[in-house]
Amino acid sequence: MRLAVAATPGVAIPTLEAILKSEHDLVAVITQPDRAAGRGKELRESEVGEWAKARGLTLLKPLESKEMIGLAKTVDSVLTVGYGVLLPEELISIPKFGFLNLHFSLLPKWRGAAPVQRAIQAGDAVSGVTVFELDQGMDTGPIYVQRSFDIPDGFRSADLFESLGTLGASAVMETLSMIADGAKPTPQNPNGSSKANKISKEEARIDWNRKSIDITRDIRAFFPAPMSWTHFRGEVIRIESAQNSETEIGPGVLKVDEGRLLVGTGEGSVEVLRIIPAGKKSLDASAWLNGARITEIDCFE
Repeated sequence: MRLAVAATPGVAIPTLEAILKSEHDLVAVITQPDRAAGRGKELRESEVGEWAKARGLTLLKPLESKEMIGLAKTVDSVLTVGYGVLLPEELISIPKFGFLNLHFSLLPKWRGAAPVQRAIQAGDAVSGVTVFELDQGMDTGPIYVQRSFDIPDGFRSADLFESLGTLGASAVMETLSMIADGAKPTPQNPNGSSKANKISKEEARIDWNRKSIDITRDIRAFFPAPMSWTHFRGEVIRIESAQNSETEIGPGVLKVDEGRLLVGTGEGSVEVLRIIPAGKKSLDASAWLNGARITEIDCFE
């Protein structure tokens, strides 16, 4: 099959590698235009864009979806993986086998922009991948392949993305074989759907009045982006990793216990493991404590 892949994040790279090594023809890679990033706000190419350029593949960065029409007429299908753009019906109906999508949940659960993060935030024990045919709904198209994945304790979003990226590559290859054999996708179950809305920076601010188990789930869910954060002495400080503690302390109150950093919550406490102070790199909480010189009145807000 002649294929194009529209993708932006690095989680798509295992699938791209699988297609490139297969009997299928990867005609082009489509990704979002370069974006300003970092402190200097320099234009930066997406991870997928860097991958395609390093391999000398045809790379497109359309500003509008209509710029993809010409390419869509020359391929059998276009696979999207975290592309981040809603595509119009007149475009997705052009290829012989339409547009496919690799989604990182077991649809219809967690439809939307942040399925991996919402699964961890909710404390789900199982996640997975779904390859389906795009339609005009939000992740509502008929399904070709689903594969489940048991989420290990302590997994963060970065860990789950890595595992699902690998799982997704094999699911996509199975889907392409099914299509070549004439298989048709199965309509989604209309029951049990849930939304995985995009995570805002404000949502990632820690409310220390909540239960410790909910706070640590958020910390795991929001890593590596947007990352959970709080205020300390008037500056933003980000929490990279943490675990629950049964020590009872007032919400937001800091306690140093044998070199460990504990923060009180509405129920229990949180032991901070790694932390990113304002303007600095990530470091162990114990190393941060050496320089912070915590007093009895200090707290996270």
